[in-house]
Amino acid sequence: MIKPFRIDIPQADLDDLNDRLSRTRWPNEVADAGWDYGFPLARLKELAEYWRTGYDWREHEAKLNELPHFTTEIDGQNIHFVHIRSSKPDALALILTHGWPGSFLEFLDVIEPLSRDFHLVIPSIPGFGFSGPTHERGWDTVRVARAWAELMRRLGYERYGAQGGDFGAGISTTLGAVAPEHVVGVHVNYLPTRPDPDVELSEADEARLDKVRQLMANRPPYQALQALTPQTIGYALTDSPVGQLVWIAERFAQWTDPATPVSDDRMLTDVSLYWLTATAASSGRFHHDAPRGSQQPCRVPLGVAVFAHDITLSVRPLAERLYDIRHWSEFERGGHFAAMEVPELLAEDVRDFFLTHSQ
Repeated sequence: MIKPFRIDIPQADLDDLNDRLSRTRWPNEVADAGWDYGFPLARLKELAEYWRTGYDWREHEAKLNELPHFTTEIDGQNIHFVHIRSSKPDALALILTHGWPGSFLEFLDVIEPLSRDFHLVIPSIPGFGFSGPTHERGWDTVRVARAWAELMRRLGYERYGAQGGDFGAGISTTLGAVAPEHVVGVHVNYLPTRPDPDVELSEADEARLDKVRQLMANRPPYQALQALTPQTIGYALTDSPVGQLVWIAERFAQWTDPATPVSDDRMLTDVSLYWLTATAASSGRFHHDAPRGSQQPCRVPLGVAVFAHDITLSVRPLAERLYDIRHWSEFERGGHFAAMEVPELLAEDVRDFFLTHSQ
């Protein structure tokens, strides 16, 4: 059963957040620390104070409630999603999937341009936001992809495309693997490519691989903690709003193009979603569980958008060994959160791929 859903956070939860922020215990910081030890104290205090005294959750909640939200239960888990129907009755449907530390909020600015040509389904991954928390192990990439296939079946879509970045990219390609008879194509804006000694690469592609090797050799602390002990870090993030804030704000600071930053209000809405749904631990568990189901061959047509300031940049000759690449775009602007940073570029690239290369 699919049920309409309305966001309505209890005022007591907002009052509790305000109280906790007012009683934050701050660590000291060495002089001229900059980013050498982590997120700068002055910037975090600025964000926390704005969250407490300037940011208005109710204002953003009202705007979000202008969208058609729904929930349904699939495989024993509550699933939240936004469903936008195009004015074109015979439009192709697209299912758009976010990543971490994002949410369905990532796609707010692409809804209008994409819905001109496509029906849009924008779910929250189990364990994230209003699809969380999860209550059992095993919500890996394959299980989520199968849930998405069931969701699209319930909505009456026999043919559809999938798009995503970060975890959303892995879920989208896996959806193409588990439901190839329904998925006409997959578009991603994040596609890690591993070195392959049998593939000869240009100097530019070798430079991209060097960055991949550096990341593999120096695993980011957030990733290691959430992949190995998500419950442990979850206690701190669920109990301290400033802890949750900096855990996410650091990713936005480091993964975005300095020329296309995400606004503090948009970022704080995302942080608030994690805090108010208490999904720090359950969303972190996806780092632990997701890789177990990620090795699924995807044979449907693939479109790739590479944004210059992403965490890593895809290498086409390596991607072509694994995927049926029909479309490849390189952009000089934008980073890991492309749908939030450069929505016009991403929307146009998604439109071009699905209207030209996947029919």
